[in-house]
Amino acid sequence: MPADPAGGVTTTRATLAEVAERAGVSVSTVSKVLNGRAGVSEDTRAKIEALLSDHSYNPRNPGPNHAPLIEVLCFEIDSSWASEALASIERVARRRGVGVVVSGTNDRDKPDPGWIDGVLNRRPVGAVLVSTNLTGEQMQQLRSRNIPFVVLGPTGDVPPEVPTIGSADWSGAYAATRHLVGLGHREIAIITGPEDMMAATARLSGFRAALESAGLELRPEHLRHGGFHHADGIEQGRALLTLAHPPTAVFASSDVHALGVYEAARALGVSVPGQLSVVGFDDVKVAQWAGPALTTVRVPIADMAAEAVELVLEPRAGTASGASRIDMATTLIVRDSTAPPGSTKLSEITKKLDASGVRK
Repeated sequence: MPADPAGGVTTTRATLAEVAERAGVSVSTVSKVLNGRAGVSEDTRAKIEALLSDHSYNPRNPGPNHAPLIEVLCFEIDSSWASEALASIERVARRRGVGVVVSGTNDRDKPDPGWIDGVLNRRPVGAVLVSTNLTGEQMQQLRSRNIPFVVLGPTGDVPPEVPTIGSADWSGAYAATRHLVGLGHREIAIITGPEDMMAATARLSGFRAALESAGLELRPEHLRHGGFHHADGIEQGRALLTLAHPPTAVFASSDVHALGVYEAARALGVSVPGQLSVVGFDDVKVAQWAGPALTTVRVPIADMAAEAVELVLEPRAGTASGASRIDMATTLIVRDSTAPPGSTKLSEITKKLDASGVRK
């Protein structure tokens, strides 16, 4: 890089030829790496990508070679949470004059290798990762092409330099649990999400803190794990309601869990909220249409998704904020699924289940 008169390094970006010289390769080899083409060894590719990143090489900056697109990679694209996020991403992107390319994945830790190849070929203005992560190598590939990316709803450990948009899960769970305690519940169970997901661990931590602040203990059998799926809510809800000491309230770590608990309760003849109070988390649209309408913690999914689009477009506008982690506030929404503990004890229901042979 050329030096300035004071002996420092100028801010002039490296040229393609300079990157090739430093890497000890031809300009055509650097071009292959930039365009995501084959024919370059992994070691050489990694070396070139590191140089491109270190010297801020940007052939577009942002210029006409940027495709007016945002790439979106979404974990479990058919989920209610993802649907609301994607609708918001498309709406904001359209307003900003860019299109959206959406890809789905069922592996939240590592997308299909074909995805990153497609992104590098399309040269988008940025990428939004919805509840999924990239490998370190894939992150480096995006950085070397100056393709900014943001993680929406981070699920695991994300490097501190990667911008993320999340929600205040701990405080939301704390508020939901305090609501149940305030109604008079003392036997409160939780159905939590996968143990390796940040949202699940934060919600469990907030739940525990609320119980401890009220001087209550969590029975070991009242802690149930599952994925964030409806089927887990049914399975774990049934397991809780057929215990010898069933809870009078359940904090479900997602709305789909909560609706699964509804189904388990109906099958067992347990009324909500007369005999069982249920609180969910997320406030997806179906929560307000459930019968009874679900008390839940509202996660501002649409606002989070909109912020992710704005953040990923900031470098394009030359206004990068440098923010690495944004957690948006959650809100407890009280509806009809919570009430003081009912006069009919669930223990009486379990006796009937024993007599009928339903509970074994």
